[in-house]
Amino acid sequence: MKFNDYQYQRPSIDDLKVNFSKLLEQFRSETSFEGQNKTLQKIQALRTEFDSMYQLCYIRHTIDTTNKFYEEENNFYDENLPLVEDLVASFYQELVNSPFKDQLKKHLGEQLFTIAELSCKIISPEILDDLQKENLLRSKYTKLKASAKIHFDGAEYNLSSIQPFEIVRERETRKLASETKWKFYHENANEIESIFDKLVKLRHEIAQKLGYKNFVEVGYARMLRSDYDAKMVANFRAQVLKYVVPIASKLRRRQARRLGLSKLKYYDENFEFDTGNPKPQGPSKWIMEQARKMYSELSEETKEFIDYMLDNNLVDLESKEGKAPGGYCSFIENQKSPFIFSNFNGTSGDIDVLTHEAGHAFQAYSSKQFEIKEYLWPTFEACEIHSMSMEFFTWPWMHTFFKEDTDKYKFAHLSNSILFLPYGVAVDEFQHFVYEHPNASNKERNAAWREIERKYLPDRDYDGNSFLEEGGFWQRQRHIFGKPFYYIDYTLALICAFQFWIKNKQDHKGAWDDYLRLCKQGGSQSFLNLVKTANLRSPFEEGVVQDIVAEIESHLDRVDDSKY
Repeated sequence: MKFNDYQYQRPSIDDLKVNFSKLLEQFRSETSFEGQNKTLQKIQALRTEFDSMYQLCYIRHTIDTTNKFYEEENNFYDENLPLVEDLVASFYQELVNSPFKDQLKKHLGEQLFTIAELSCKIISPEILDDLQKENLLRSKYTKLKASAKIHFDGAEYNLSSIQPFEIVRERETRKLASETKWKFYHENANEIESIFDKLVKLRHEIAQKLGYKNFVEVGYARMLRSDYDAKMVANFRAQVLKYVVPIASKLRRRQARRLGLSKLKYYDENFEFDTGNPKPQGPSKWIMEQARKMYSELSEETKEFIDYMLDNNLVDLESKEGKAPGGYCSFIENQKSPFIFSNFNGTSGDIDVLTHEAGHAFQAYSSKQFEIKEYLWPTFEACEIHSMSMEFFTWPWMHTFFKEDTDKYKFAHLSNSILFLPYGVAVDEFQHFVYEHPNASNKERNAAWREIERKYLPDRDYDGNSFLEEGGFWQRQRHIFGKPFYYIDYTLALICAFQFWIKNKQDHKGAWDDYLRLCKQGGSQSFLNLVKTANLRSPFEEGVVQDIVAEIESHLDRVDDSKY
């Protein structure tokens, strides 16, 4: 069945409550492991149907945020998701209190119970109203960004389609396009900051109602982090500061030399070569034809996967008016179908997001056999290993997209991966500041961002742009609004993906076998156990960041980027 034929029907919350409660009572009254396990499967089926409708609504809403029907449906889920989460929390409580817990663990795996225990810590009937408000505020931010109408050079663009003008050769055009884009954020700063201030205070209130000092521990529990804590993350950030920031600064100096500039300004950062950035040599349809060829050749498993995705229209790639910005991968459980959402704009980012989201989708497709819905996806930092590693596993096919600019693309891709690490940890440190100081003013938050930015991105020069000089850059980062503490995940995963890049050069079959085994595990293990399963070193292990980035630096040093 093709995506357009998937049937959507709003679930009845009243029916769900009644049926869920009956099954919970049945689960509680079962007198055997077999009986509880059978009832558990029925509960899973009930959840699957609801979540499938929600994902279908979310996808169609983000494809066209102006569609009134799906806007109303999205509002329905914003209001009712917390009620469903409360039901699920009741199920988790019964699970961890089950007299057959040991047998269920042996049959279902430890990770389900880890997830259940963490989830029980962060949901309570007294915060349901707060969760509803939180969902509405997150949607308000998404819709605000999707509504952007940026007038530039006699035409109208959105936040995605303006980006090609930020990487043209003419520096004044880059500057003007960047200033025009940031003008949207500046003009809407009061509303954006108001949304965020309400989110922060609301989340702090949620944490206090749950018995925590602040939202940090709640945020970590929401992310289902079971084998590392904030102290380990802080130490990881320190490793990035010590070993990665100097390499990033060196890469920025190399970039300035390539461009013939004494110093980069913020509007120069994404323009990497004086001869122009590498870009795909064809439109969206052509890109997907090349993608089908690429994944058909990579492995039997990826061939089956890409044929399924493309034959059933499970991708929506082109930027258009009213479409939410960004890219993501979703999974529609009752169809066992991943879905890839993106905003192609004619830049090399189109290929990055394609391979990145395909990594997510391939993992979901590979682990769709799990009956336990918690195992369809791993925790977020593990998810990002699949996506970022896929970006590197597809390197041998980059010539099909970039032709004579292939080597230029690979250098840029690897360089930008290193450059991302300091930014990623800066976002994380900012979020810790925000939730450890919930009563900070908007001005104080902006000042904190600017201070953290100077620490991790010391080469960034805003060329007198007052909005950015005063610390407004963070307001573009949707993760800060939508998923607190979901950003360090990318940096942890990148250290793992770099290991796959290194292993793949040495032994492709061994590296791919490790990757495939990782994907098939889905979310059945915790992050650090999945890392072990893939024969990778933990990013928290002392010396790992230093060793991995030294290998990358050595490779980049051997490239004569002046010829690009």
